Amino acid sequence: MNDSQFKVLLYSDGSHQAFSAAVYTATLLQNMPDMQLTVLRVIEETESPSFKSYDWRDTWPATPTSEWMKHVLSESDNETEQEYYKILRKTNQIFFNQGYNVAHKEIYTKSTSGAPNDTSHIEDIILEYANTNSFDLIIIGTRGLSSFKGLIFGSLAHNLLNKSTIPVMLIKKLPQEFIDSYLEN
Repeated sequence: MNDSQFKVLLYSDGSHQAFSAAVYTATLLQNMPDMQLTVLRVIEETESPSFKSYDWRDTWPATPTSEWMKHVLSESDNETEQEYYKILRKTNQIFFNQGYNVAHKEIYTKSTSGAPNDTSHIEDIILEYANTNSFDLIIIGTRGLSSFKGLIFGSLAHNLLNKSTIPVMLIKKLPQEFIDSYLEN
C-alpha cells in the first residue's frame, strides 16, 4: 500500500445507519482515488477476541435476502425496498470496482459488561484498531438519538467521536436528494 493514501475506517454493524454510512463512503471512494478503505465489523461472542478478514458482501450482500432487507429497513414499503436494492447494487459495484483499495476486517470480542446499551468495549476496540493501523478518518452511521436518550445511554457513534484523537465523520440517514443524485451518477 502506498503511504500517500488516505486511510479510512468504516465501521459497519449491518444496521440502517451503517448502510447510509457505506453509501456515503462509496461516494467518497469514487471521488478520492488515493483513498484506502477498510470496512470493520466488531462481533460479540463468548470466546476471547480474535481478528479475521472477510468479504464485505457478508455485511452488504450482492443479492440481499428479504430477512436482511427487513433488518436494514424500518419500513416494508415495496417501492422503498426496491430503491434500497438499487442503492445496494450501486454500492456493491463501487466497492467491487475499487476492490484493491477496499479491505475487510472482523474483530470478534467478548462482551465486558452485561449492561444494556454498554458499547464502551466496542468503542475501545474500534479506536485501538484505528490507532494501531494509522487511519486518517473513521466513518460511522448514527441514529441521531434524542438528547435525553443520548444523555442517559450515549451512543456508540457519539462516544467514539468524543474519545477519538482521529477525526470521526458521523453519517445520519441520507436525504432523498442525495440518494437520487447517487443513483443517477
